[in-house]
Amino acid sequence: KLCEGILNFLEKDTKTSCQVVCLEALRILSRDKKVLVPVTTKRNMQILMRLAKLDTVEDPLERVSEFPVIVEALKCLCNIIFNSSVAQKLSLELNLAAMLCNLLQKCKDQQLVGDIKCFDLRLLFLLSLLHTDIRSQLRQELQGVQVLTQALESSLSVRWTEEYKAAEDRDRPPLSLQETDCAIEALKALFNVTLDSWNVHSKNESHQFRYMAAILRHCLLTKGPTEDKTEELH
Repeated sequence: KLCEGILNFLEKDTKTSCQVVCLEALRILSRDKKVLVPVTTKRNMQILMRLAKLDTVEDPLERVSEFPVIVEALKCLCNIIFNSSVAQKLSLELNLAAMLCNLLQKCKDQQLVGDIKCFDLRLLFLLSLLHTDIRSQLRQELQGVQVLTQALESSLSVRWTEEYKAAEDRDRPPLSLQETDCAIEALKALFNVTLDSWNVHSKNESHQFRYMAAILRHCLLTKGPTEDKTEELH
């Protein structure tokens, strides 16, 4: 009942600070699978998707004050989808993967969106791990390999000297914690999406995988903020 009450409150137009507090409470509660059973409905998923700005295809991410709400809503969706098979099925019905790819594209060349990008990628990783149909959708319909590779390239700040050769700068500083986490989530999602890619048929696929291989090589030469994070990245 508490979760349902929070979601009913979030459906109304309330202050940003109130939304963040409610979402933080919901995120903690959503770790319990028993709590999730009565609240994992299409309506409630749509409330969280709206708060995460997943239902606005054209609108850019402009209002920085809303960013904490977007991040917390994405965190809630991560917990709910991880803990609920019903939510996993609803994700396909609600076309959640396509909306996440769209949000990821909005994060390109944007400032202060690191956390949004990171939890968007984590949610794509969970969906591609837990639902084989969504994994196929990402690979075949949503150009998931390209979208995720670009997200990885952006997180690593790759610079190119040739078409498939990244610039090597051994004196460059380590990645920040946020950049490292984004890169790790992108790598995990890419692994899932490319898991069944034994045969590369088209010229475009061949280019995409050579491009990805160059970025992966660059990744192995990149350091994170700590030894543990570097090991996790590699």
